[in-house]
Amino acid sequence: MNVINEIVGRKSSEFENKIKENISKARNSFWEYCKLTNPDFYFEDRTFLKDYCNILQKLYERKLYFEDGSLCLKLMINFPPRHGKSRTLVLFVQWCFGKNDNEKAITCSYNDDVASDFSRFTRDGIDQKSQMEEDIHELIVKYGDIQDIPVEEAENVKYVFVDIFPKVKIQKGNASFEKWALEGKFFSYKGAGVGGAITGRGGSITIVDDPVKDGATAYNEDALKKIYEWYTNTFKSRAETGAIQIINMTRWSSKDICGELLKDEDEAKEWMHVEYEACDKDGNMLCESILSKKEYLSLKRVMNEDIFLANYHQQPVDKTGGLYGEFKTYDFYGEDMVERKIAYVDTADEGADFLLFISGDVIGKYAYITDIYYTDEDMETTEREVARRLTALGTRECIIESNNGGRGFARNVERILKTEFHNKKCTITWFYQSKNKKSRILVNASNVMEQVIMMENWKKKYEDYYQAMRTYQRKGKNLHDDAPDGTTGLIEFINGDVKGKKKMKLLSKKLLGL
Repeated sequence: MNVINEIVGRKSSEFENKIKENISKARNSFWEYCKLTNPDFYFEDRTFLKDYCNILQKLYERKLYFEDGSLCLKLMINFPPRHGKSRTLVLFVQWCFGKNDNEKAITCSYNDDVASDFSRFTRDGIDQKSQMEEDIHELIVKYGDIQDIPVEEAENVKYVFVDIFPKVKIQKGNASFEKWALEGKFFSYKGAGVGGAITGRGGSITIVDDPVKDGATAYNEDALKKIYEWYTNTFKSRAETGAIQIINMTRWSSKDICGELLKDEDEAKEWMHVEYEACDKDGNMLCESILSKKEYLSLKRVMNEDIFLANYHQQPVDKTGGLYGEFKTYDFYGEDMVERKIAYVDTADEGADFLLFISGDVIGKYAYITDIYYTDEDMETTEREVARRLTALGTRECIIESNNGGRGFARNVERILKTEFHNKKCTITWFYQSKNKKSRILVNASNVMEQVIMMENWKKKYEDYYQAMRTYQRKGKNLHDDAPDGTTGLIEFINGDVKGKKKMKLLSKKLLGL
C-alpha cells in the first residue's frame, strides 16, 4: 500500500478506493479474508465454505449461540476430504492473530509432521512478503497512470496477510515451526502431534485437526483410547478459561474424540456440531467443482464401504458395513458338558495371507472357542506350533483345508504330533475347499454370530484376529479374509457341511476280538 500512500494532493481513484475497501472487509470478515488471500479456492458459490467461515468468526467473536440462547465456545467440524476444512482453519488462526496479536493458539494433529505442516502454513502466511506494490507498479506501467487503472483490476492484485494486518509480524529468531511467537510476545503458537508434550502452555484458541490418521487406526480400539486419553488428560487442559475450542476431523469411529464427547450428555451440550456430507440423500453434491458426482460414484465403487461412508458421509466405521456384530462371550462352562474337542486350520494361500488355527469345545451346536492362532509366520514354524497347541488343548478332531499346500501341511502336523509330542489321540483330516470363499462367509455369517462363543478377554488376547473380524466388510474389498474364512470353516465343520479325507485305520484281529 506504500505506492498508494505516497500519492498525495489528489483525489483517490476508484481503483485505490476498491483496494482499501477490500482490505477493510478482510479485516472485519473472515470470509472476505479467505476470498481475498486465497481467491483460487474461496468462491461465493461455495456456500458451505461461506457458512463455515461465518460460524468460525462468530465463535471467535463470542457471538455463536445455541438455540436456548447460551454462548457456544466449542465447535466440532466434520467435512469430506479436500473440501477445505484444515485449510480454512490455518487461515482462521492467521486472521485471529491479525485481529488480536495477544491470542495464543495450540493445535494438534495425528503426528508431529502434520502438526508441523499446520504450524508452518500458519506462520508462512503471516510472514509472507507483500507483492502489492509490485502489482500496482505493473498496472501503472500498463495503464499510464493510477487514475486510469480500471476498478476491476483491484481484484487481480495479490493480497497477503501483511497487506491486511501490517502491524502483526513474526518474532525474529523464531526458527522453529513447532513453537513460535509474534513480535513483542513470549509465546503465540504451539503445534504438537497426538501424544506430544504441551507442558507449561495455555491457549486462547485450541484446535484438534484430524487426530485419527486412517481406517486402520479407526479400527484399533487401543489406539483410539490412547488418542482420547491424551486429548482429555493433556490437550484439553491447555485451554484457558474462556478459550474457543475446535475439533476438526473425519468421523472415523464412535470411539474417536467426537464420538466419546458426544456420548457424554452434559459434554455434548457444550459442543456445536457442523457436519457436511459429500452427497446428500437427494443426490446433490456438496460442491461439484471440488468433488464431482462422477468422481464420487467412482470412489464409491472402488473403496471399502466403511471407509467410504466415514470419509464422505461422516458415518463411523464401526456403525456401518461390518459383517459381524458383537460376539457372545463366556467365563465358565463345565468340562463334563463338552461333546467334542475340535479345531479348524486354514493355511495361508499366498505370501501376504495369514494362517488361522481356531479351536473350540463343542456343546450342542455351539463352539466355545478355546484358542486362536492367527499368524503370517513361515510354514515350518506354524506346523510345529499347530501340533503343540493341538496337544496342549487335548483336541481330538482337527480338519485342515488342503488347498494351496494344505495337504502337505496336514501330513507334517500329523507327523510332528506323533514323533515330537507322542500324540496319537488327535485325528488329522483334510479336505479340498471348492466353494466360493466370499459366498461361504456371507451365507454363514448369521451362524457364526449365533454359534461362536468367545472367551471374555478374546479381544485383547487375540487382537490381530479380533481386528480382522471386526473390520471385515459385507461389501467392497477386504485386505484379508483369512479370519472370517477359517471361523466360517469351524462352524461348517460343526454343522457337517465339510468332511475331511483321512486314511482308514486297519484294526487288528485282537482288537476286534477275533
